[in-house]
Amino acid sequence: MAEFTSIGAIGRPGHNGAVETLQRLISFLEGKGRKIVFDDVTAGMMQLPKARAVPVEELASHCDLVIVVGGDGSLLHVAKHVFDTPVIGVNRGRLGFLTDVLPDELEQRIGEFLDGNFVSEDRFLLDAEVVREGSSQAVGRALNDIVLHPGKAAQMISFELFIDGQFVYSQESDGLIVATPTGSTAYALSAGGPIMHPRLDALVLVPMYPHSLSSRPLVVDGGSEIRLVVGAKEELEPQLSCDGQVRYTARAGDEIFVRKNSTFLKLIHPLDYTSYQACRSKLGWGSRLANSNRTDD
Repeated sequence: MAEFTSIGAIGRPGHNGAVETLQRLISFLEGKGRKIVFDDVTAGMMQLPKARAVPVEELASHCDLVIVVGGDGSLLHVAKHVFDTPVIGVNRGRLGFLTDVLPDELEQRIGEFLDGNFVSEDRFLLDAEVVREGSSQAVGRALNDIVLHPGKAAQMISFELFIDGQFVYSQESDGLIVATPTGSTAYALSAGGPIMHPRLDALVLVPMYPHSLSSRPLVVDGGSEIRLVVGAKEELEPQLSCDGQVRYTARAGDEIFVRKNSTFLKLIHPLDYTSYQACRSKLGWGSRLANSNRTDD
């Protein structure tokens, strides 16, 4: 079992209660004799001029565990930079699908993790690449989803979809969401996509308000290469977003490639964590019946 001796701490500015929770975290880790490394933004937010601080892009190379205090968006921001380094999320946001440690149980849960009492899982990420007039450009990485959309204009865009080089369809719609199993409970869910178990090696492609009643979400192998070709007569300039952040403004004829990245986000959870329990808690699914004699979860 890995021993966590040097721990990275990250808190996103603007999250209610994040500073208070970080102060408790720092006090607890110091009491356990752990070394703490901050990203430079967090060190500035906490007013710790003498603390060991590095850019978030370098944090993983200086520690063997990262603790993120904030919401799911905070963890999404960090996920692109902490390849293969275990990550714990402390929820100071709203839903908290990824940040499942509650502030009230901070010391208990972190203590359990430091003692080696946890479960871990790997979540894969996606890369987006754009090819324009024969020149390619890497434009972004995402844990949840990569989305082609019209931007600010409330108009449909036209594009073609290819999977592993095979033509699937041409479509007019508000765009397309390409989501990982992690992202299946985010934007893709609100657009009518299915919930996928986090361990699935799969992608879901969810059309956004397609101009066809027969267009439905499509689940494909996680290793598939997704290629979107912006319509040759498309007058709008569609935008490409990675986890909600606009990364590229496309033009007619652009080819957009989405592929699985070779690295993973390693999430650490309490021993009693299950993805189904997370859905019950965050999505309001029904709890066990009072007269049930079943003992399985």
